[in-house]
Amino acid sequence: KHDLEALRKLIDEYKPSEMLVGVPYHSDGTVSKRGQGILKFAEVLKKTFSIPVEFWDESYSTVSAEEVLLEADLSRRKRKKVIDKMAAVFILEGYLESKRSEKSEVRSQNTGEDF
Repeated sequence: KHDLEALRKLIDEYKPSEMLVGVPYHSDGTVSKRGQGILKFAEVLKKTFSIPVEFWDESYSTVSAEEVLLEADLSRRKRKKVIDKMAAVFILEGYLESKRSEKSEVRSQNTGEDF
């Protein structure tokens, strides 16, 4: 409930058109046990806020974030403070890049040109 209240405040303030939820998958493409819980929570989000929820594979986002932070030579304590935020950035970047690619393909199909 506390999470939903915090989200409601953010939604009221920023008025997003959709929410992005990272879902962890196994290497064979099946949803992990933790991912199943996340999908259930996403259903609560849809019903509570009436905002479309998009899903994105968050697999390896933490590993990628850890690599970047190690290259930046951050101490373990500092990495621990920012790792989840950095992983969220990777998830969002992947999603946005996917959307850009989709738009580019649609434009290409509509104009008959290759981009």
